[in-house]
Amino acid sequence: MVLDPSAGQLFADGVLVLHVALAAFVVAGLVVAVAGNLLGWQWVNNRWFRSSHLAAISVVVAETWFGVACPLTTLEMWLRSKAGEHTYGGGFIEHWFRRLLYYDAPPWAFVAGYTAFCCLVVGAWWYFPPRRARRAMDESPGVLR
Repeated sequence: MVLDPSAGQLFADGVLVLHVALAAFVVAGLVVAVAGNLLGWQWVNNRWFRSSHLAAISVVVAETWFGVACPLTTLEMWLRSKAGEHTYGGGFIEHWFRRLLYYDAPPWAFVAGYTAFCCLVVGAWWYFPPRRARRAMDESPGVLR
């Protein structure tokens, strides 16, 4: 199967944008959780937000510990190969987002870095625990508890 080169590149670029967004969520999620708690923002302790954040970094750490390539990277490379691309050269998205997301370092550096970051996320979870969503009835004025 060979994709039209422009369509394949478009899909691959979309996967790359999604990948960068998820990486940004992992990094910014910790910053937002800690800063938001220090600033008194209640929404940063939403259980869905915090659970999604912990799950995202846990997947990254598991991938590095087990030596598994990220499925988004694999999908992007597959799309690029099916579109007949052999390099990342050419477009803005490939040039800048690839530089943000991919970099050269020994494998142990990724394992250590991602594991340390996950420990920070778990520490933030422990120090600033997420809250359970309140039921609407619990928030209603005049309800006896």
